[in-house]
Amino acid sequence: MLIRWFKKIFSKQNSPLENTLPSEQNNNRRFDGDLHKVKHQMKKTFGNTADLLIENIQIGQRDGLLFYLTTMTDWQVVTNKVLYPLTEAVDQKKEIVTDTDWKNYGRKIFSGSQHTFIELDQQIVDDIVNGQAVVLLEEMNSALSIKIKSFEKRSIEEPTTQTIVRGPKDGFNEDIQTNLSLIRKRIKNPALRFENYTIGTETATSIFLGYIDGIVNKQILTEVQKRLSSIDTNAILDSGILEELIEDKTLSPFPLLYNTERPDTISAHLISGKFALFVDGSPFVLSAPATFSDFVSVSEDYYQPFMMGSFIRLIRYLAFLIALLLPSFYVAVITFHHEMIPTQLLISIISQREGIPFPAVIEALIMEITFEILREAGIRMPRAVGGTISIVGGLVIGQAAVEAGIVSNIMVIVVALTAIASFVSPIYSFAISTRLLRFLYIIIASIFGLYGVFLGMIMLVAHLASLRSFSVPYLAPFAPFSWQDHGDVLIRLPAWAMKKRPSYLQTESPLKQTNVKSPTPPKKGSDNR
Repeated sequence: MLIRWFKKIFSKQNSPLENTLPSEQNNNRRFDGDLHKVKHQMKKTFGNTADLLIENIQIGQRDGLLFYLTTMTDWQVVTNKVLYPLTEAVDQKKEIVTDTDWKNYGRKIFSGSQHTFIELDQQIVDDIVNGQAVVLLEEMNSALSIKIKSFEKRSIEEPTTQTIVRGPKDGFNEDIQTNLSLIRKRIKNPALRFENYTIGTETATSIFLGYIDGIVNKQILTEVQKRLSSIDTNAILDSGILEELIEDKTLSPFPLLYNTERPDTISAHLISGKFALFVDGSPFVLSAPATFSDFVSVSEDYYQPFMMGSFIRLIRYLAFLIALLLPSFYVAVITFHHEMIPTQLLISIISQREGIPFPAVIEALIMEITFEILREAGIRMPRAVGGTISIVGGLVIGQAAVEAGIVSNIMVIVVALTAIASFVSPIYSFAISTRLLRFLYIIIASIFGLYGVFLGMIMLVAHLASLRSFSVPYLAPFAPFSWQDHGDVLIRLPAWAMKKRPSYLQTESPLKQTNVKSPTPPKKGSDNR
């Protein structure tokens, strides 16, 4: 009884109806044509903000109000595209008497895509904060909302995080309409779909879900739609926040959604059967399902001859292993497995380490942490000096540490090779995962030697095999193994040989191309016209 009574009291105190602010309740009412009341309500809702402009206007013989935010649009645009057409185009002989007259008048002046009529006070507020101009006319039960938002945006520039030598140089920016147009420009297919979601009680961020109907797996599409609809948060300021809210719930350092600034990469992912998520205000677009091999591939692999693309991709896999294991391998060999080192090299290493007061693991941790600090400083410093700080700082500190007898020359070489290898990773979030695990492997190697490193690798593979990105195995097509998908994983086959989409995506249209054969030189005597 007592527990039931407490539950009743608690539920009553947290009743959504009673916790709703009066202004929110009032905003759900229908507009009744009372200009004075709605003007008072808007001032109460927006408070004393300086960028809300309320103008008294007259259309024919009726008084009206114009609401818009000066920070979201230009007053000249409002004057030329709203005030002048509304006040000058009215037919003095035909008075606006009913809502039907008012709507017909709006349709006569503005095109269907430019305007809409709204009736709820909350809709008026939503349209104002989204940069639209709202016109209210006395005794009319509908408000005219006109799309005129105009604000500064960054021009299309080359991506800063995923640079390539050959291929398109345009990149996404913070304007979502620009980003969507970059995809439409590349995929001229009417089956390309964009679904709009508004998420965030305070930011009301526009999020677009992109996919190609007839290719994407319907079960995966339904799952992402369900996850987007179930998000209940106050703010979405970047795609990174959305990524955490919709990814499969696992405690893993590895990213489960792919992020990129490159429109060509997202276009290729959509064509292969994946979906993309565009967040207004973020230049990084997400795509999924993502697999381990996606984070080692770049779009330039497909723009180079297939032999060159395959070779560079194998180099990236090798760089991943070096960035992950080289320091731990060195620590394990120096600490426990001297017999594995050739005699001359062992003598050289011992002579270099003579006088070093720290064991190999402390050396490695000191240098790794120092390089991480320099790397972070290079990112946060102004762009003009950031690169200089990371390079010169590493050289100066490394040389000074060797001369001071804190670390050995061989340790500086090992850490430098590791740092260079970590830069090969094309995706920053994936590179961070590698850097984080590197510290763990160094500690394991200092305690258990190479046996610990190998055991750690087995555990890492098991962890990767357990991950899922929207029900797709993270290690696909390695586990589960699929021979037909290996033409675009470790190496890349020629374009004419890649005829199918990845089988692990289970797309509705498995074939990418048909009747495409290897080009052959013409035979002698054939007609080449």
